[in-house]
Amino acid sequence: MSGAEMTFDELSTRDEKRSLAEMAKTFLTPQRIRSAAILLVLIVFMVIGSFLSPHFLTASNLLNVARQMSIVGIVGMGMTFVILTAGIDLSVGSTLGLSAVTAAWLLSSGVFWPVALVLAIFVGAAVGAINGLGITRGGIQPFIMTLAMLVIVRGFTMTVSSGQPIPLGDVSSSIAWVGSGNFLGLPVPVWILGVVFAFSSFVLRNTRFGWHVYAVGGNLEGARRSGLNTKRTLTWVYVIAGAYAAIASLIIVSRITVGAPLQGAGLELDAIAVVVIGGTSLFGGVGAVGTTLIGAAILSVVDNLLNLLGVSPFSQQIVKGLIILGAVLLERRVPVLTVSGRGAAGPPK
Repeated sequence: MSGAEMTFDELSTRDEKRSLAEMAKTFLTPQRIRSAAILLVLIVFMVIGSFLSPHFLTASNLLNVARQMSIVGIVGMGMTFVILTAGIDLSVGSTLGLSAVTAAWLLSSGVFWPVALVLAIFVGAAVGAINGLGITRGGIQPFIMTLAMLVIVRGFTMTVSSGQPIPLGDVSSSIAWVGSGNFLGLPVPVWILGVVFAFSSFVLRNTRFGWHVYAVGGNLEGARRSGLNTKRTLTWVYVIAGAYAAIASLIIVSRITVGAPLQGAGLELDAIAVVVIGGTSLFGGVGAVGTTLIGAAILSVVDNLLNLLGVSPFSQQIVKGLIILGAVLLERRVPVLTVSGRGAAGPPK
């Protein structure tokens, strides 16, 4: 047999290796590698926490972490829609405050509580709609538009409330379960987070609108030329972000029984942080609400662990900043480790 000839076994071995390589190339996409890396980071933090504090892995503490995570998780998922289109929403914290004050005012005025909660969500969605219209119809950059709305909405909330918290009154006991109750052993806010996650994931992965979100973020001009109504898509992602901020506000209001105008101050930074930690690209088109949920878990675990260790709030900000920088570096490095580069825009496979 000449050197150029190959036996049947050699041919089979070569084909098997080629098949395995193609399977690995198909499965090990940048998004999957990034998701696995983020989940591994969460596991590492959990293990570290178990060694540093004997109270960390107790059932009561983990439930408390989950309850706290629900707020930033819900707002973060709304922010994910926006960032997937290569946008940003700096007004979600102010929107949360306005919705909280609206809900408290309506409830204290005797409005039937389901109606009051729905109207508060509509207020949040309306702020998002103003953001979206300003960006799409007014041609204002998302950063500038939402920064302006941050100031305007916060100022409006302070004005209508005279800068004072609004107590819920007698109705507080009727809705306390929303923020403080439990259902089947889990806090109600965690169930709300789960519903928001399931809805968001379904929309992004299984609806035409979801694909339009990824298309706009991946290539705005290309999406426009292909006939997509990009202005409508962009407007709706800001409406969703505003509505999600309002939902989070209802959890807070029902738990502390007051609507304060400064509620949500700075929350926009935490929301952006969990999206970035979750690996969603700030350039748009790549990311998922599932990884944002993991990002929210990481941030909540770190906050809780630092509190258990008695670390000052000022030092906690340093740690958060370092985690965000690490997440950005991970996002930049992960595609280099794969054969397919940054990955095509679209829902994770």
